[in-house]
Amino acid sequence: MYKLASLQTQSKTVVSVGSVRFGDGGFAMIAGPCAVESQDQIGATAAAVARAGAAMLRGGTYKPRTSPYAFQGLGDTGVMLIAAAGEQTGLPCVTEVLREHQLALTSKYVDMLQIGARNMQNFGLLEAAAKTGKPILLKRSASATLDELLYAAEYILLKGNENVVLCERGIRGFDPETRNVFDLGGALRLKELTHLPVIADPSHATGRSSLVEPLVLAAAAAGLDGAIVEVHPNPAQARCDAAQALDLEAFGRLMNRLAPLKASLQIPA
Repeated sequence: MYKLASLQTQSKTVVSVGSVRFGDGGFAMIAGPCAVESQDQIGATAAAVARAGAAMLRGGTYKPRTSPYAFQGLGDTGVMLIAAAGEQTGLPCVTEVLREHQLALTSKYVDMLQIGARNMQNFGLLEAAAKTGKPILLKRSASATLDELLYAAEYILLKGNENVVLCERGIRGFDPETRNVFDLGGALRLKELTHLPVIADPSHATGRSSLVEPLVLAAAAAGLDGAIVEVHPNPAQARCDAAQALDLEAFGRLMNRLAPLKASLQIPA
């Protein structure tokens, strides 16, 4: 039994990342490119998503790719670029870490560390990330059960870091029409099992930009704590995950549709 993550152990946890709060009844939007590609790209994206009302900036700097020949990210340089873009726009930023030695730099310059789906059960990385004291965004593996995700969170909690946000980013299915299966029911069951905040990643769950907006709205209406989406100034030229990225105008439209839904459901701004 996961002793620390269970809702039976305490009331709902609120995780603060700068001025952004997950788990307080609001619905926080995290937006940005799959990968930081250049200063101009991350700067333009950060400015646009900030204007549209995003709460946080995301951007991959160390990229885990299925093919070793695919773009692996800008590494340490990318960390500095997203940190600068976040500072310029006032948005707290989150980036993924793949290895323990990357934690020293990332924990110094970014506001939240992401442990991605491929590393969900990299227990040494979970414990090392926990020790930084930074809030951690923990993504569910495409093949993981809810219990396995919560046990992964337990590794972080056991090291004294209570600032964990869980992310449903799709589980493996059999139909190639979507990249994964967006398990909204599983995300809602997590809300019944754990006191930790739960957000959605419809970009990775579907792999299709056309499906991102309706699933963000569904996640908000269902009572999740936020969403993380991929946004790029020119998705056709994105160096990874082009098919699932929103352009700047599409993200603006999404935020315009989200605002009245939140108001109607009395979700705090």
